Amino acid sequence: MEQQQYLSGPSFSAPAARPVSAHFTKGSQAKGSGFPGPDPSSPLLPAYPAQSSADSAVTVPERGDMPELVVTALLAPSRVSLRLLRFFMWILVYSAALLAAAVYGCIALTHVLCRPRRGCLGRPRYAAPACLVDPTLGEHGFLNLKSSGLHLHLVSAGRGNGPLMLFLHGFPQNWFSWRYQLREFQSHFHVVAVNLRGYIPSAAPKDVDCYTTDLLMADIQDIILGLGYSKCILVAHDWGAVLAWNFSIYFPSLVERMVVVSAPPTSVFQDYCIRHIGQFFKVNYMFLFQLPRLPERLLSMSDFQILKSSLTGRKTGIPHLAPCELEAFLHGFSQPGGLTGPINYYRNIFRNIPLEPQELAVPTLLLWGEKDPYFQVGLVRAIESRFVPGRLETHILPDAGHYIPQSHPREMHQYMWAFLKDLLD
Repeated sequence: MEQQQYLSGPSFSAPAARPVSAHFTKGSQAKGSGFPGPDPSSPLLPAYPAQSSADSAVTVPERGDMPELVVTALLAPSRVSLRLLRFFMWILVYSAALLAAAVYGCIALTHVLCRPRRGCLGRPRYAAPACLVDPTLGEHGFLNLKSSGLHLHLVSAGRGNGPLMLFLHGFPQNWFSWRYQLREFQSHFHVVAVNLRGYIPSAAPKDVDCYTTDLLMADIQDIILGLGYSKCILVAHDWGAVLAWNFSIYFPSLVERMVVVSAPPTSVFQDYCIRHIGQFFKVNYMFLFQLPRLPERLLSMSDFQILKSSLTGRKTGIPHLAPCELEAFLHGFSQPGGLTGPINYYRNIFRNIPLEPQELAVPTLLLWGEKDPYFQVGLVRAIESRFVPGRLETHILPDAGHYIPQSHPREMHQYMWAFLKDLLD
């Protein structure tokens, strides 16, 4: 219990005075209406006298439905082709997963041999580091989700100061990745940074099926409405950005503006990778994460050294990351089962492929690092091609990597204030 003492704040609830949208859906949205057609024999239908053939100038023949057998036969080639495509896709995915496992296994073993005192397991962090409980960042609490009944951990500041600004983090991080933005914008917005489903101390179910895109989007909907708002400004990075892209497509009425950092929509990423194979090598860890249990073991070896290297490396990490800040990210992962939920996001990523192209229309500010080690700059042009004209503003930061909210907060804030200026006016 000691590790959660800093999270014993109040649960957030919707203020009574703020109206909430009545169009709240529980779980995934229903697909199709399924209304039956009228029954000619029903006594509720009016009876009309039958016309004789002599009275009718034109005889319209009855049109029957196409026999089900014929429909099945016509669709069979497409269905077989799709199944074959997915079959060969999974062969490639698991082949790449085994190759990635061999590579990362060697890396993890090297860390253990170089630092034998750390052992093969990660050291649990029972006490939260001081920076994780900094009161200037906001008030800690939990929100119970209406759709799933799960609870999510939130850090909130600036309630009553303006519109809701909701922050969604990526992997391998948590709400603390938004520390600079929480301080910057709480004077004009109600800023809320959430620990997404699976990131301790938020609820972290172990089942892979608990991390589908539909369920994760329902979480975002529940957060917005549960906090008492009918829309928000969505600010997202990495995996949080992937969810934000999808959320803006299926729930556009709940998103007033978006600020997206360093991640493309899934459909754009899919099409781009087909034409640029080199992009696959930049995200090779995604294939490792398709395997059960092994990724958690490899990432925790030598006291989470692979995670430490990714967060502090010269090319891949966050510049000038303090030891206390690094511990703030490792704290949740070090708890029992702390890595399973976050990795389950990746275990669902290939389920819906191939995806249809999707049009993007929510006004969006897109920030990208020219030196991003995980996503090529060419993805920016691919994203622009999917947008309704005039709805996307893009900025490529020449000296930035993947973690722009922490490495270049000043530049990010300047772009955000300019992008949101008309809302404040």
